[in-house]
Amino acid sequence: MLVIPAIDIRHGRCVRLYQGKEEQETVYWKDPVEMASIWVSRGAKRLHIADLDGAFQGRPANLDKVERMRKVIEIPIQIGGGFRSIESIHAAFQAGASRVILGTAAVYNPSLVAQALESYGEAIAVSIDVSEDFVAVAGWKELSTMRFDDLVVRMKSLGVKHLLFTDTRKDGTLSGPNLQAIQLFLKAAAGTSVTVSGGISSVDDVIALREYEAQGLNAVIIGKALYDNKLTLEEALKVSGN
Repeated sequence: MLVIPAIDIRHGRCVRLYQGKEEQETVYWKDPVEMASIWVSRGAKRLHIADLDGAFQGRPANLDKVERMRKVIEIPIQIGGGFRSIESIHAAFQAGASRVILGTAAVYNPSLVAQALESYGEAIAVSIDVSEDFVAVAGWKELSTMRFDDLVVRMKSLGVKHLLFTDTRKDGTLSGPNLQAIQLFLKAAAGTSVTVSGGISSVDDVIALREYEAQGLNAVIIGKALYDNKLTLEEALKVSGN
């Protein structure tokens, strides 16, 4: 199971939000590019970039940071936040991203997902951000009327091979992952590669999530727990089996 550090970028800085709320922001590092180098030095094999400005604005706003990261690190970089046109997806790959993650577009513009898959195949992933049983969109500011399991089925029918699950109520809370919801998601997502995030707060959480590898859980994204020193990346990597 791969452990992926998260770098959430807002107003040019590395931050974390509590349950995605703009007004509950903690700034952890001034330069996200420097933060990327730190995670690589500690053993990261992939980085997850959340372009929060992009998610809120509806278009990517921090591709320049990805371009700068690519100049100083060699590991894969995946990025999500505001990708709602094929042009923005092209721009992300040109900047050096290894994977682009679509979210809101999966709900409101599935044809864009199909177009992106045709151009980039498995370098495209879809993030399904869940609140109760429904999918949150537009930087989690809106709750769609689509159930998460229905969206999973739709994305699988398009040929999506990589899905991300986030419980928005758990994100940034350090309260532990929602194991029941993760099990339901993995059941619906059978046959795809699933990455999980939201609430991971300890080495024990990482160990617990390893139990679901056989069901398709291949990676976990960890943010606040690393920044608040609830666990170290080295500890997470050690118990992850990767």
